Amino acid sequence: MLHGGGSRWNSGNRWFDKTLQFIVAEDGSCGLVYEHAPSEGPPIVALLDHIVEYTKKPELVRSPMVPLPMPKKLRFNITPEIKNDIEDAKQNLNIMVQDLDIKVIVFHQFGKNFPKSEKISPDAFIQVALQLAYYRMYGELCSTYESASLRMFRLGRTDTIRSASVDVLKFDQEKAELLRRATQAHRSYTDMAIRGNAIDRHLLGLKLQAIEDLVSIPELFMDTAYAVAMHFNLSTSQEHINFAISAFNSCSETNAARMSHYLEQALLDMRLLLQSNLKSKL
Repeated sequence: MLHGGGSRWNSGNRWFDKTLQFIVAEDGSCGLVYEHAPSEGPPIVALLDHIVEYTKKPELVRSPMVPLPMPKKLRFNITPEIKNDIEDAKQNLNIMVQDLDIKVIVFHQFGKNFPKSEKISPDAFIQVALQLAYYRMYGELCSTYESASLRMFRLGRTDTIRSASVDVLKFDQEKAELLRRATQAHRSYTDMAIRGNAIDRHLLGLKLQAIEDLVSIPELFMDTAYAVAMHFNLSTSQEHINFAISAFNSCSETNAARMSHYLEQALLDMRLLLQSNLKSKL
């Protein structure tokens, strides 16, 4: 669905420069490819929700049949140079397709209602679970990207919620009250981001302004700490929970299947932790 399987199959029918491309297969499976630059996720999700609800109606309203002109084949002048470029593009595409390691899991044990019943933000709960899974897999936290909508501002796009925090690290190393503290800390970072108080877009603007003005890049942007902070190992975005975990086969350190295993275990352990803590209070 995402890449079409490579140049031998349907990758030539994926248009990644288009905002939306709907894909419908012969077996009825369907999906879309979405290019992020012109639009944020929520409007796309609202559109898809509308489509799903519309298809559930027993009587679909069909557009009147209008006769269309016969299609005409477009003939292109393919020079040897263009042909070489096409072959290079096919090879590069096939390399990227083979390099993609992706795992989709549907977690059925619980959904957003469980963390809500514990008075914990579902988003914060999931983000802490992702951090716990990563910590168990690698023994450390990593720079993490979660998108924050800036729609309360005119022409606002997004900024970054940084899920990795001292509170999350303490939770990963210890346990129940720290889980609540970690989720509360994440909620605080989320509020900061959506109110325009995050750092990422501000720093990006300063860096791009320096480049545009042809002045020397400030030392901050050349610092190793800045480079590490801007390299996101985790990029994240409620009855069951869907996860799509992707990694690169060419990277010996990443493995989507292992990450999904640790994530499911983290979610179950966090539920058990909260339930055990409740029983101990009773």
